Amino acid sequence: MGTSYFAETNVAIDNEVRHMADNPLRILPAVNDVLDQPALHAARQAYPQNVVTDAVRAELEDLRRRIGSSDPTANGAAAATVAERVVARLAKEMRPHLRRVINATGIVLHTNLGRAPQADAAAQAGFDAAKGYLNLELDLATGKRSSRQDAIRGWLCRLTGAEAATAVNNCAAATVIVLRAIAAGREVVVSRGQLIEIGGSFRIPEIMSVSGATLHEVGTTNITRISDYERAIGPSTAALMRIHTSNYIVSGHTETPSLSELVALGRKHGIPVIDDVGSGALVDYARFGLTGEPLVRASIESGADLVLHSGDKLLGGPQAGVIVGRKDLIARIERDPMMRALRLDKVTLASLEATLRIYLDEERAVREVPVLRMLNAKLDELKKRADALAARMRGVFGIAADVRTESAFVGGGSLPQQSMPTIVIAIAASGISTGQLSERLRSGDPAVMGRIQNDRLLLDIRTIFAEQDSDLVEAVRRASQQDI
Repeated sequence: MGTSYFAETNVAIDNEVRHMADNPLRILPAVNDVLDQPALHAARQAYPQNVVTDAVRAELEDLRRRIGSSDPTANGAAAATVAERVVARLAKEMRPHLRRVINATGIVLHTNLGRAPQADAAAQAGFDAAKGYLNLELDLATGKRSSRQDAIRGWLCRLTGAEAATAVNNCAAATVIVLRAIAAGREVVVSRGQLIEIGGSFRIPEIMSVSGATLHEVGTTNITRISDYERAIGPSTAALMRIHTSNYIVSGHTETPSLSELVALGRKHGIPVIDDVGSGALVDYARFGLTGEPLVRASIESGADLVLHSGDKLLGGPQAGVIVGRKDLIARIERDPMMRALRLDKVTLASLEATLRIYLDEERAVREVPVLRMLNAKLDELKKRADALAARMRGVFGIAADVRTESAFVGGGSLPQQSMPTIVIAIAASGISTGQLSERLRSGDPAVMGRIQNDRLLLDIRTIFAEQDSDLVEAVRRASQQDI
């Protein structure tokens, strides 16, 4: 070989180097090179191959875009480095949308966090129903078909004193089917001051319209008398309805008839009275220092023909719309074709039945139903937990934590403007803002939801389960050290 050959070879190499310098995208590894990296071995076992491959391509495309735009952060194009970023991408993209949350807001029935957490027995009943078969519509004694409502009917009658009971998938659905079955094409008389919006922009007049019933408003926002109802009654009147204004309060110069007065008027004219009590209290919440929430049993004892309430609010069970009352009216509701569209599934029915069974012993319910247990928690018990947790958090580098007395709320549209004393831990992290700390905690697993006040993140002990204490401390540690 002559000198010319080596000279030509060197020129070719120089040209190649120069071409690579001119085209920085040539440093990007091939997809297969990234897939072969040890960092991706576990991911390839955990996720489908196409998902992992798509993530590699997305990461390379992202890197290609940043290199092409001369982004100074576009570094680390080695296959091993890209593989590590793919692992992080997959962990973020493939985690479930619905994840565990530690509720440190102090709002017991937090609608955005799923309202009422269920008792262990109720959650177990739902789990058992989901994973296997059960006698949903079968009478095991006779071997014949039965109603799925039998699972909850007897317990509801026993707890409320009603003749009959049924349930659908939420309280708005209960309102729709009751009005549809009892009053479609006819009028329902309601006080103007009770035409509430129940959240998510759903309003009572609109729900009535969907049912086919016609709303007949009486009275004013603050004053409605029994005489207003009586003047409204005519040939087209199908029912009188009272709606508990659970999510707001009208105070000052107000007047509204009692349920007993409405019942007497309904009896006089042969018109059923429907009482929508909202949250569904089966125990007197005055024992927790909270007043004004109607008891379902009290409505039945006052003579209401039908009583409607939720399952996932003050009852502390799964989402449901419960209807109790006269046997003939419940039968009419269950015959309505819409009932099939609104009925409960087996998991919800099993959880609801288990919740109702707990209420047979009120003291057991206060111990085991999380909503009641949280409301019943004593301040000194909360402070003892908070002091211990704050001490553990102060052991985490860069965390300041102090214990304070604040106010908590029931939430979920229940008992507005009534607060209860609670204990919080106010935390801050060195080097990051309170907003950043809150965001990092929300992004963790489990996520942690607190509330910001006076540039501190407050973690309310009342709504944090005792078994979550260690998870909370670890979440704070990760968030303070950017290890999330």
